[in-house]
This record gives sequence, structure tokens and C-alpha cells, in this order.
Amino acid sequence: MNDSKQQQNESIEHYQASGIKRWLYTTNHKDIGTLYLGFSLLMLFIGGGMAMVIRAELFQPGLQLVEPNFFNQMTTVHGLIMVFGAVMPAFVGLANWMIPLMIGAPDMALPRMNNWSFWILPFAFSILIGSLFMDGGGPNFGWTFYAPLSTTYSNDNTALFVFSIHIMGISSIMGAINIIVTIFNLRAPGMTLMKMPLFVWTWLITAFLLIAVMPVLAGTVTMVLTDKYFGTSFFNAMGGGDPVMFQHIFWFFGHPEVYIMILPAFGIISTIIPTFSRKKLFGYHSMVYATVSIAFLSFIVWAHHMFTTGMPLAAELFFMYSTMLISVPTGVKIFNWIATMWRGSLSFEVPMLFAIAFIVLFTIGGFSGLMLAITPADFQYHDTYFVVAHFHYVLVTGALFSIIAGVYFWLPKWTGHMFNIRLAKIHFWLSLISVNVLFFPMHFVGLAGMPRRIADYALQFADFNMIISLGGFAFGLSQLLFVYCVVQCFRGGEKVPAKVWDGAEGLEWQVASPAPYHTFATPPEVK
Repeated sequence: MNDSKQQQNESIEHYQASGIKRWLYTTNHKDIGTLYLGFSLLMLFIGGGMAMVIRAELFQPGLQLVEPNFFNQMTTVHGLIMVFGAVMPAFVGLANWMIPLMIGAPDMALPRMNNWSFWILPFAFSILIGSLFMDGGGPNFGWTFYAPLSTTYSNDNTALFVFSIHIMGISSIMGAINIIVTIFNLRAPGMTLMKMPLFVWTWLITAFLLIAVMPVLAGTVTMVLTDKYFGTSFFNAMGGGDPVMFQHIFWFFGHPEVYIMILPAFGIISTIIPTFSRKKLFGYHSMVYATVSIAFLSFIVWAHHMFTTGMPLAAELFFMYSTMLISVPTGVKIFNWIATMWRGSLSFEVPMLFAIAFIVLFTIGGFSGLMLAITPADFQYHDTYFVVAHFHYVLVTGALFSIIAGVYFWLPKWTGHMFNIRLAKIHFWLSLISVNVLFFPMHFVGLAGMPRRIADYALQFADFNMIISLGGFAFGLSQLLFVYCVVQCFRGGEKVPAKVWDGAEGLEWQVASPAPYHTFATPPEVK
């Protein structure tokens, strides 16, 4: 009882604080969610700026703007920033905002740790980006930092890269612990696990994945650090080590990591589709089981990134079939979303447009992933632009589109104001067209053999690369409309009712969970 009074007093003091002090010391889940989302938006534009440098260099064959070494630094830091700085913090921000509201909790379970897990992130990325401006430049060995590129042939600023990765990992683990404790301990009375909204379920599973794999990444970068500076030979064949072992350890982290970046997206889409279909989510239980299956299978498919390293045939067959198997629960999800829309009372609001685009384009990414799963075919596709097309369809039209959909969906609830719907729809159509102009031709140049991560290319790829670059510039610029819509909404606009997306039938604005609890759960009276 005393604890709750103390928390109440701290909350009152928090709202009395103003300016920078409020944001530095805040333990309020909504404020911390806003900080995460704002930070991820900043990182999106910094990482996107690096992508623009890459596409400007590849606009024409030959070297015109940057040196190959700097080009490699751009590809490396672009990948790291987009994965750890844009996508993951955005999902954590949405989790901070929405999970307490969805389960009827007063706040996150560990509010001080919540504050700390955010405020160490700006330091991590300051170290990473700052290394670009130092003698020797930043990391130039790709975001996967394969040994011996990162251990033998890298510059002396590798230590800064390792330190920044450690801090990002610490932040992720603290955030995951907080989410698990909140979901297990602070649910409203009567809300069983199988009554939780899908977004809460996907984040619970994602949090366990984070706790399982982030220490693996920490171990990997620590071994890189000691190989580079302290004379160890984990990945050095001359000292009895094995550079292929690096890939096994890294991808044991790396493959669950890509599911960490897409499972919360599944939760967002499972919230938006039922709302604008005016129906309950089709197959709620099967969605939960499919999510658990994806999480489990994500740990046994890592070596499909390594088909060209000379694995035994039995291992290649195992990883090929297990990779194909993981498409089954993903297919269950896509089927359930389509079945939810089937014969529903659909309305095509902005979040619904992004959600439908997600389903179509994420499926394209899934099919190209199935092509990459076939071992003999992967021998041809490996390290070409076909792989780049695949994972960008999964992570841009997948993770990023779902984040934008979630922001548009919940923004009126957060601010009390409606965004400019006309501008938001223009933003959607510009993004949809430009993202396909950007990534779809990459399939063609990849199948024709254009290697990735190279600053120059053969003359026959020139026309497609020009189109790809134009699509990239258009996609990047169209996101400025998104920022304008968000800022305008925060500053004011048309007031919204309590049931923001209420339909003509008078249904609740959110009907994703099978229980009488909706997105914003109200705890029943406690007798």
C-alpha cells in the first residue's frame, strides 16, 4: 500500500516537473514510449541519409561521390542504425505506450529501469556515429561484422563499435525484462493470458527472444574485441580458431533477431485488421500458437545464411527444410488476416491501407525467402542484390510499414486530435509506389548476378540501378510527409471522440481480443 502511495506521489511530482527535467527523470510509460518513438524517428532519418549516400553512389556505374572504404562504412552503419536504432526502439516505444493500457496496468512494472533502458541508447548511437568522424573512420565490415574483416582487417575504431553494441544490448535486455514482468504481474483481474490482445502476446514472445539472444551477440562482439586487441584466436585459423565459427555464433543471434523485428509487427496488424473489418480476429488461438512456433523455429534455422561455407550435405538439408517449415506458421497468420477481412464491413482508413500493404508486400518478402531457403538456388543468390531485395521487403514493407500503421492507428488516442487524413493518404500512396520502385528491381539485378556491398558494378546493371536510386530518393523524401502529419497532430487539430475509429454499426473501435477486454482494458471493480 505504501509503495502505491509513493508511486502516486512520484507521478504527481513528475507532472509538476517541466521542460528537460521532465523528460530526463520521467518514469511514466507514455513519456518513455514517446521518447523511444522520437528517437527511432531521428535514427530512421540518419540511417536513411546513409542509404541515400549509398544510392547516390550507385546511381551510375563508376566511382563518383565517395571512396569505396567510406561506402563500406555507410552500408555498415546504415544497417546497424536501422536494425538497432530505428526498428527495435520504435517497437519498444509502442510497447511502452500500449501494453499497460491494453492489460489494464497502471504503468510498466519497473519504471526506473524503463527510464534507464532508454537514456543509454543516445549514448550508444553517439559512440557509433561519432566513430565515423575519427581517424581511420567508422566500422567498414558490414553490419554482420564477419571475422576476419572485423578482427584482422578493420581499423582501430572497432572498439567503439563493440562498446556501442554492448550498450544497445543492455538496453534491449532491460526493456525485455520490464515487458515480461509487466505482463505477468500487472494484468487486470480476470485477464488471463488467452484473453490478452495479440500485440501483447507478440511482445511477450519477443521479449523472451531478446533475453535469449542478446547475450549471444554480447559474447560474439567480446570475442571480436579480444581477437582484435588482446591476441586471442577465437576466429583466427593461424591460432587454432575458426572464422566460420563466427558465422555460426552470429547467426544464432541474427536469425531470431529478424523475428524480433517482425513479431511485434504481427501484433500491430492483428490489432488493425479486425478494427477496420468490424469483426473479431479470425483464429485467435491459432495466431498465438503460430507466434510461439515461429519463435521456436527461429532458433533452428540460422545456418541458412551459411549454405556457401561448405557445410555437410545433411546439415544443408536440415537447414533447408527447417527454413521452409517456418513459412507454415507465417502462412497461418496471413490466412487468418485475410479470413478476418473476408465478408467484413471494411473501411479503408490510413492504418488499414498500411496494414493491407504490409500483408501483400511482406508476402512477397516471404516468397523470396523461400527461394533463398532452397540450397542449390541459394548458391546462386548468395550475396547478390536478390538477398537485399528479400530482407528489405521483410523489414521495410514489413516492420517499418507496420510501425507507421501503428502510429497512425494510435496517434489520435495519444493526442486527442486527428491527423490530416488527406496528407496521410498521400504519404501512403507515395510510400507504396516508391518503395516498390526502390526494392522490386533489386530482384532482377540480383538474379543477374550483381553483388551487394560493392561501390561499383558492371555496365549492364546501370539502367536498373538508376531506377532503384530514384525510388530510394522518392521513398526517403515521402517520409517527411509522415513527420509533418505527426507533428501537426501533436500540435492540435480536429478533436476525436473516445472511440476513435468507431464504425457505423456502433461497434467498439477495437475488437481484436476474444474476451470482453478491448485495447484499453478497464479493470473490473475489486471487491
